[in-house]
Amino acid sequence: MKIAKSESQATLPIKTPQNGAVAPSTRSSIPPQHPRKWRSTRRRGTFALLQSCISALEAVRANKLRSLLTSLGIIIGVGAVIMMISTSESNAAVINQRLSRLNPNELIVRPSSANVGGVRQGAGTVQTLTQSDADAIAAQVPHVTAASPSINASGQVIYQNQNWSTGVQGVYPSFLQLGGWQMQEGAFISDSDEQSGTSVAVIGQTIVDSLFTPVGVDPLGQEIRIRNVPFTVIGVLASKGTNGGANADDVVYIPFSTAVTRVSGTPRINSITVLVDNASNINDVQTSMQQLLEQQHGIVNAAADDFTIQNQSQILQTVQAASQSLTVLLISVAAISLLVGGIGIMNIMLVSVTERTREIGIRIAIGAHPSDVMTQFLIEALMLSALGGLVGVIIGVTGAFLNSLVSGSPFVLDPLAVLLAFGFAAFVGIVFGFYPAQRAARMDPIVALRTE
Repeated sequence: MKIAKSESQATLPIKTPQNGAVAPSTRSSIPPQHPRKWRSTRRRGTFALLQSCISALEAVRANKLRSLLTSLGIIIGVGAVIMMISTSESNAAVINQRLSRLNPNELIVRPSSANVGGVRQGAGTVQTLTQSDADAIAAQVPHVTAASPSINASGQVIYQNQNWSTGVQGVYPSFLQLGGWQMQEGAFISDSDEQSGTSVAVIGQTIVDSLFTPVGVDPLGQEIRIRNVPFTVIGVLASKGTNGGANADDVVYIPFSTAVTRVSGTPRINSITVLVDNASNINDVQTSMQQLLEQQHGIVNAAADDFTIQNQSQILQTVQAASQSLTVLLISVAAISLLVGGIGIMNIMLVSVTERTREIGIRIAIGAHPSDVMTQFLIEALMLSALGGLVGVIIGVTGAFLNSLVSGSPFVLDPLAVLLAFGFAAFVGIVFGFYPAQRAARMDPIVALRTE
């Protein structure tokens, strides 16, 4: 027995375009979509968004002074962030330029400071290092490429009727490599000069400019006097400029043995410069040097060391870490202004919602969706923060440029920092404008229309 199909399942004949055959179809098929209705909804959403933008712009223009004062916190915050980042990057560039002259593979041993009456004196007040210490380090400590003692003296350098007060250092021939120097002309001190104690000198560019340039004489082969001791100039160093604020070119190098016998008169040295073959061996070499010098000086307790070892790599890391910490601190302080500006935007937007209560009620009563009201106030808050951010960018870039001109530091500005500052300002406007916009969207139109 066959069961009859219900009306809802009855088939309707449909002709196919190919052969005109009838194909079954059911009334229960999925109803077709309505693209016209979807396009209408999309047009309505676009139109509503455009209307919200126009209404927000009119509200901002209607209260120009209030809008400016509202955006003032954002303007100050964005400008401060950009100026802080630019200033910090400029200072970092200057510091890195100066520190680039420090060799990370270099260790410097200096005499310790004296303790007189319980008061610690300056470094180097006790001359405890000797030439044998430098020779022992070069011979016995693994991974040491070169080591040179240094005797520092100062005095007048005289050429004919020209004289110049400068620093004189007695060093080994390997100091050319240790100091990272390049020769402009002539040659550096040789091993034979050191062994025979020859009275030869290698001078920096400042000495050339002070003694020889005024009289138009090539310094090579000329005789100068250092503390009334005659020396023959055999080389001129290429210019290095300033190093840590000091003029690195204002120096005269002479053989170490000559400095001991004819200039200083004492075997006590001021420092030992050590070059390590690889930066990964710095800490091991430093430990081995400390143990060797303690053995050389008969020191049992490390706390009683009469010397200090200066690690150039540690200095670089310390300065760079301090620079980064300062940058973070400055940016954090400047970012507080952005948060304060966001609070100002929220405050004014709440006032605006209160003032425009009747307007909001009318819009909702004539068919506006709460989402349209919320969008309008969010766009208004975004406009205030974005305009403030744009003005802040202009002020920040201008201020950073003027600061570089006044301080003489290079002008460094990262475009990513500008974009981040502007983006954060816009984000602050949206976040702090959300609550006032939500409050406006949830307003009861009946209560709003009763408001005078």
